[in-house]
Amino acid sequence: MSGYFALLRDPVVARPFVSSVVARIPIATAPLGLVLLVRSARDNYTLAGIVTGLFAVGLAVGSPLWGRAMDRLGQPRVLVPAASVSGLLLLLLTGATVWTAVPGVVLPVLALLAGAAFPPLSPAMRSTWRVVVTEERRRRRGYALDAAAVETIFVGGPLLLSVLLLLGVAPLPLLVTVVLLVGGTLAYCRSEGARRVVPHPVPEHAHAGAALLRSGGFVLLMAVMAVMSVGFGILDVSMAGLAEHLLGSADRLGLLFAPIAGGSALGGLLYGSRDWRSPDRRRLLVTLTVFGLLLFAVAAGAGEGVPLPVLLVVLFATGLFISPNLIAAQGLVDLLAPDHRLGEAQAWLSTAITAGAAVGNAVAGVLLDVAGARTALTVAASAVLAAAVVCAVAQRSWAARHRPALAVH
Repeated sequence: MSGYFALLRDPVVARPFVSSVVARIPIATAPLGLVLLVRSARDNYTLAGIVTGLFAVGLAVGSPLWGRAMDRLGQPRVLVPAASVSGLLLLLLTGATVWTAVPGVVLPVLALLAGAAFPPLSPAMRSTWRVVVTEERRRRRGYALDAAAVETIFVGGPLLLSVLLLLGVAPLPLLVTVVLLVGGTLAYCRSEGARRVVPHPVPEHAHAGAALLRSGGFVLLMAVMAVMSVGFGILDVSMAGLAEHLLGSADRLGLLFAPIAGGSALGGLLYGSRDWRSPDRRRLLVTLTVFGLLLFAVAAGAGEGVPLPVLLVVLFATGLFISPNLIAAQGLVDLLAPDHRLGEAQAWLSTAITAGAAVGNAVAGVLLDVAGARTALTVAASAVLAAAVVCAVAQRSWAARHRPALAVH
């Protein structure tokens, strides 16, 4: 851990990182807060699902556009207006939800717009890491630290929401979400590290034919991560069904979710602390394959007669391979995208993951109703292994783009 502590002792690194973590907490609290508020104020789960789903759609659509704008205009000129607009729309959505005279059809529209305006903070921080940490080994640790922080957000965000709900004020979680989003983004943009990131001018020879989505290697990577995220989305929802099946109540979901989330955070830190000789493309294939095989073990453990401690150990082992997938994929994005499109490219990665997880969430609901948690987990494992197959097919395409200067030795 000494390498991570050394990073955090540097204020040029620590200030943008910590403020970006604060600003990204709403990624976990906003969707859940929307579900709870709409259910409470409108007593309508269907409407709550539509509102949350369209927020995710907006997030997926808006992120690449903001990423491209950051590449051309710089981070503060994009992130501050985006966070302000998204925060304002979330406030309007909160008020419209509580004021029941507002037609229900207005809520999904506001949610879609709020998601579309949400600032791409993870791609922004990725760019900042590249600027404030020049040594490759330390930068790789920074990427791992960032991935572990995201896993902590998805555990700590719902916990924060639960504490706020104890105060008995239904709109409070979303109000706090807005404060974290706008305040964290402003603090990030004011940090010295973030201000060091300069926009990349578009080369004169750049044209539509050089678009990211016309690059076969880049599209293959987006496909790999989207299919993997389908499996992850199914896993996420299946944990609720598994908790109900094994523990008697979906409210005890945390007991099953904690080991897999904790394993993912630890796996990211361990992965970032190693000096790897193999390229990112090969490591991604390995981590995807092991992740899928362990998910099959989780599905087997969902049956009757498997001791709960054994299942928890398998969940923890499975989690160890989640963050390394993301870190390796981010490294491949940097390899496959031109320098003047790196922010947009990382935003496309976020979109692929968000869209895949959303599909997985929807599929999991059907599978749980029709066949139960064990079948849902088996499908999740199959999706991850399907992503590994695509990853294997893409190896030759990615190898052709290998740049020795970017390799990790």
